[in-house]
Amino acid sequence: MQALSAHAVTRTFPKSTVIISEGDPAESLYIIVSGRVKVFVADPGGREIVLLTQGPGEYFGEMMLDEGPRSASIMTLDKSVFLVIRKADLREFLVRNPGFAVRLIEKLIHRVRSLTASVKSLALMDVYGRVARLLLELAEERDGVWVIGERLTQQDIASRVGASREMVSRIFKDLTDGGYVAVQRDCIVVNRKPPPHW
Repeated sequence: MQALSAHAVTRTFPKSTVIISEGDPAESLYIIVSGRVKVFVADPGGREIVLLTQGPGEYFGEMMLDEGPRSASIMTLDKSVFLVIRKADLREFLVRNPGFAVRLIEKLIHRVRSLTASVKSLALMDVYGRVARLLLELAEERDGVWVIGERLTQQDIASRVGASREMVSRIFKDLTDGGYVAVQRDCIVVNRKPPPHW
């Protein structure tokens, strides 16, 4: 990343700025220096599905290499700083750095696997199952406690699992009452694994 950044221009965007729109021409790779973004798709009515969120050290826009348009939109969740690399510079860098090219391929494979799992859950799981799966995917162990450190609202979760906020609210109430999760001011604690079905 340090070597690649030598080809980059630094750009800063305020919170809640759409910096890439689905369908736009794809011309640049973005490396996140600071801040967070969400990657999402939306229908003409404004209903959106959040595919993932990303933070410092991660990058997006690498799918420009196939010459197609942007496949998703990107919005900043905080004030964010990016290193922006033009397509031509990235192509040249990949030719000269095959190790990075392999790593990029591995990352793309990981994303395809993740999106395949998401499509499977949308098609085959009920809303409760999708919420439970998302919580387990996001939880990280900290001193023996499973915590989701990302600041998620119930609307954020609804956007990720393709459901209404009201439905997610009911599921969270059940999970909280059952002692499976505890919602704190800055995180969600997963006390124990939610049951596969409710």
